[in-house]
Amino acid sequence: MKVLVAVKRVVDYNVKVRVKSDNTGVDIANVKMSMNPFDEIAIEEAVRLKEKGVVTEVIAVSCGVTQCQETLRTAMAIGADRAILVETTVELQPLAVAKLLKALVDKEQPGLIILGKQAIDDDCNQTGQMLAALADLPQATFASKIEVTEGKASVTREVDGGSETLSITLPAVITADLRLNEPRYVTLPNIMKAKKKQLDIFKPEDLGVDVTPRIKTLRVSEPPKRSAGIKVPDVATLVAKLRNEAKVI
Repeated sequence: MKVLVAVKRVVDYNVKVRVKSDNTGVDIANVKMSMNPFDEIAIEEAVRLKEKGVVTEVIAVSCGVTQCQETLRTAMAIGADRAILVETTVELQPLAVAKLLKALVDKEQPGLIILGKQAIDDDCNQTGQMLAALADLPQATFASKIEVTEGKASVTREVDGGSETLSITLPAVITADLRLNEPRYVTLPNIMKAKKKQLDIFKPEDLGVDVTPRIKTLRVSEPPKRSAGIKVPDVATLVAKLRNEAKVI
């Protein structure tokens, strides 16, 4: 069984994000970029399934600029067998990514597709669900545990009230949550081996997909700076400030 895992190149989670001076977006010039943490968890889970003998091949996929090859090499260093890059300089929105992944699903016919539940740059949490709808596949989102047996997957997923377990028929789409696993440390020998693994490059037009943005960002701004806290002498003053100043009651 093949597993297709989508990975995204994002600003490293340790970097403090800065907004461009003209408020058109986030400044990524000379900023450290890395794999989206949720996607790293997705790759780790796919590799673990391969190590259990459930999966025969793990394919990492990324959509974006040429530098996404570095992210795919990291995925192959973790344990992916080969990689596919859909190369474009267009700003990709969730629906466009879902359409590109749908084209690759049709091409590769994987038994399972695993994505991170969301990317830490746009926090959209949409691509996995859109892909499942476009490909007409069952889905299990926010997975904290995955067990695959005999053409079915048992997925424990996190919900507001705790957790629930779903049984879905493969092929299916699963999105990984934070507690699914802890990704392994990538060793230098594996990084060197990853350089020799197959990496195919396509353009969106090769897959017959129009990735023209449908949403336009008008302005990006930083949240207002938090004001200093104050001490109040009694409950009556606190209630008055919450009602009159904060206007939350």
